[in-house]
Amino acid sequence: MKAAPPKATAHAAPGDNMVWIPGGTFRMGSDDHYPEEAPAHRVAVDGFWIDRHTVTNAEFKRFVDATGHVTLAERPANAADYPGADPALLVPSSVMFQKAAQRVDLGNHHNWWTYVAGANWKHPRGPKSGLQGLWKHPVVHVAFEDAQAYATWAGKELPTEAEWEFAARGGLDGAEYAWGDELTPGRRHMANTWQGEFPWQNHLEDGYEWTAPVGSFPPNGYGLHDMTGNVWEWTTDWYQDHGKIAHPCCTLTNPRGGTAEDSPNPSASAGLRIPRKVMKGGSYLCAPNYCKRYRPAARMPQDIDTSTCHLGFRCISRAPGPA
Repeated sequence: MKAAPPKATAHAAPGDNMVWIPGGTFRMGSDDHYPEEAPAHRVAVDGFWIDRHTVTNAEFKRFVDATGHVTLAERPANAADYPGADPALLVPSSVMFQKAAQRVDLGNHHNWWTYVAGANWKHPRGPKSGLQGLWKHPVVHVAFEDAQAYATWAGKELPTEAEWEFAARGGLDGAEYAWGDELTPGRRHMANTWQGEFPWQNHLEDGYEWTAPVGSFPPNGYGLHDMTGNVWEWTTDWYQDHGKIAHPCCTLTNPRGGTAEDSPNPSASAGLRIPRKVMKGGSYLCAPNYCKRYRPAARMPQDIDTSTCHLGFRCISRAPGPA
């Protein structure tokens, strides 16, 4: 007599507000937009759990209260790591968006980005701001090491770029956006982005100039909120051009990005070659006239030593899924 097959075991979510993504094969990247997204290629990922929304200020505060963690933006930079740097830029600070008063040269990002002393996760909109009324907003001004520390404390991990993009697509393989192929179906805004001419004219048609509380916009097909728009999100992959991926013609299984050594900006000086991770999803600062990156395929490199006012994160777990 044959033995009965073992019964499947149902596993609970490893954390509150996590969603099981069953895994599968999808078309990663895009041939229709920015060069760093091409070529599109087939990728397969295993199943995993992912946070329903980005980590909020309230959740990050619990981590800080429990561990005493001090974020990178709250610590002075080591001058030895930045030879020749202006001492004024080495004080505890973070990168802030500064809205322009009129049209500016879009080829010079210094027209809207600036280091602000005293800007950090507790003061997300500058040193005189606070978190009152922002507890459900995504935490920002977190460098990669801060996101990694939170994930470790929570017993989770940061997603790979492939895992993140697969989850962001919500089962719509090849769709332009996380919800389909139309940016505003029925004139409804599906994400917190910039409406108007960046960086000086924001019509606020979606109701938000800065971050929005998590869950303010409809979820994608997997029940995940804000996978595009609101804030960019850290992934664990070292940045590399898709064109450098070995055998892009074939299906890649659970890819893990490039190497730290190859990830820095090639145009940076030898003493300032900072490794870069991939960030995904776009933010409330993405606009059609400048940064149409509120799409699952969109990707950008981000220096691991830099935090900004529009970059956060969410976590995953590779614990066993439901039966």
